[in-house]
Amino acid sequence: MTDQDRTGGPGRPRRPRRRGQGELEAQVLRALRGAPGPVTAAWVRERLAGGLAYTTVMTILSRLYAKQAVTRERAGRSFVWRAAADEAGLAALRMRRVLDGQDDRGAVLASFVTGLSDDDERLLRGLLNAAAEPLEEPGEG
Repeated sequence: MTDQDRTGGPGRPRRPRRRGQGELEAQVLRALRGAPGPVTAAWVRERLAGGLAYTTVMTILSRLYAKQAVTRERAGRSFVWRAAADEAGLAALRMRRVLDGQDDRGAVLASFVTGLSDDDERLLRGLLNAAAEPLEEPGEG
């Protein structure tokens, strides 16, 4: 796509930049995390830039619900929504979904780990060590 295609050519209005699904999901999650409580899709739509269609917001919310990144509860004939995961949680859900779709989990994880930078590897080792430490019983320590 050329610059002229994006601008529509001389004298024609510029088309908005097309956002990826992950970017829209992150924006919706950000709006939900800033909400005072469970909110409607219309509330979310009002807080997103770019004038998205209501149906687009509903599609994004439904996809996030299927990924367990948001929760919903009935409010009359529609739903109110709440974030169940932040952007890091959503990325982790995506990573788990990719891993779950592979036959050789060990090979996928080994390939992932060998591609990490030294800093990321140290961070991952620290997180794994912290997760492996037994929790102290109340009254101990």
